[in-house]
Amino acid sequence: MKVIAINGSPRKKWNTATLLEHALKGAESAGAETKLVHLYDLDYKGCISCFACKLKGGKSFGRCAVNDDLAPLLEEIRTVDALILGSPIYFGDVTGEMRSFMERLFFQFPIYEPDAAVRQPKKIRTAWVYAMNVTEELARQMGYDRMFRDNAALLERFFGSCESLMCYDTLQFDDYSKYAARRFDPVAKGSATKRHSPKTASVLMSWARGW
Repeated sequence: MKVIAINGSPRKKWNTATLLEHALKGAESAGAETKLVHLYDLDYKGCISCFACKLKGGKSFGRCAVNDDLAPLLEEIRTVDALILGSPIYFGDVTGEMRSFMERLFFQFPIYEPDAAVRQPKKIRTAWVYAMNVTEELARQMGYDRMFRDNAALLERFFGSCESLMCYDTLQFDDYSKYAARRFDPVAKGSATKRHSPKTASVLMSWARGW
């Protein structure tokens, strides 16, 4: 079994990346081959609407034709058994890098024919992992639940069953005294992170182990 995790955070050693690493450890303990990819290491853009992936008889039919750092990853994803996407929440949504990746990943599959809607070679298990500064209650008030549902629906449409795990009220800085962030209580946020992050990480490990 092969599992790839995609880190949509610019930080490689913070909340999102740490959660993804725990998920991969769980998969490794079950004998899976795993890989963690940091999107901010890659040079790419979102979909350029060239429609080469929809050109009948074209060499890129059903595949993204853009040749950049994302191209090998898109091909590798076709070979995996499970895919995990992780992102912090910026202004109520995933990061721009993750969104651009999603455009490239998903748009190569749909076709505009009445007898077929999606050209995806196989079904795989998928998951979303989110880290965010807001509390669970505030996330609900701000409508994050809809975004979580929409993102899960995209993975389900193109790949298969999807699970979503959220880590709320996470720490943003090592030392809050150095930043203009007095509205936050670093002690409370630190307590929330210590309380929720290990639990979420444990769930991720067990969950990935089941793959």
